[in-house]
Amino acid sequence: MIARQLASVALRQPAFAARAAAVSRTAAAAAPAFTSVRALSSSAAMRSSAPPVIQGEGSKEGEVPTDEDQATGLERYELLGRLDGVDVFNLKPLDASRVGTVKEPIKVQSLFPSRIVGCTGSPAGAHDTIWLHLNTELKHHRCPECGSVYELDFIGDEHDDHHH
Repeated sequence: MIARQLASVALRQPAFAARAAAVSRTAAAAAPAFTSVRALSSSAAMRSSAPPVIQGEGSKEGEVPTDEDQATGLERYELLGRLDGVDVFNLKPLDASRVGTVKEPIKVQSLFPSRIVGCTGSPAGAHDTIWLHLNTELKHHRCPECGSVYELDFIGDEHDDHHH
């Protein structure tokens, strides 16, 4: 295709003909010698360590799809968990009946190496919400307002974030 375009320009501009011929020869030499094309997406899917795709079968023709029919990914994971009566993201409030201490901290489970929690004191609502960034680098995290101690209980896979 490039050769045809260069040839049409060369007919209109004779000085351009020599350069067009050289470029045409270079383009032909650089062209790959094979004719088959390999689908890279199929080989990447076979070697990927990414989590499996969670998707439903979809709705039947002529029906309006429900959330269960068309949800994918984390939304589908949450919907399937609700059907089984499981809070998959563990969104229940933390224990606010006591103040966490260094010997007995309030443990916060997480599938990730970091998590943000809000401390409202003990009893709950004793002070404004103080947001704490818990991570695996520090063993204990202390609320600057009430002194309650929190500890991240990392239950996830250590190398889970390297699936790309």
